[in-house]
Amino acid sequence: MRFLIDNALSPLLAERLTAAGHEAAHVRDYGLQAASDEEIVERARVENRIVVSADTDFATLLALRQMQQPSFLLFRRGTERRPEQQVALLLANLPALEQDLAEGAVVVLEPGRMRVRKLPIGS
Repeated sequence: MRFLIDNALSPLLAERLTAAGHEAAHVRDYGLQAASDEEIVERARVENRIVVSADTDFATLLALRQMQQPSFLLFRRGTERRPEQQVALLLANLPALEQDLAEGAVVVLEPGRMRVRKLPIGS
């Protein structure tokens, strides 16, 4: 899978996902660390990447614009902040999420809980 890691998360997350066989980039790789959420969403959409963040604003943006892509994966508060733990949580749940993420979804990951909302939201 292809991921775009937001500035709210460590670049190590992208490195660990890449090491696990996925294609992952951090917004810093594009010089987008100060970019707006709209710019990050557009980059992810154009490159068919899943936005990964701890910032809930991306879900709001996708809902307000009735977008079907890109998918968005949110690490909620209470989720371990260390990249190794985040990668472990994501990789453990990825097999169950792949289809939803490929079709367009907002996924919320928390320890012991996962929520999926298909895009576009509200349709």
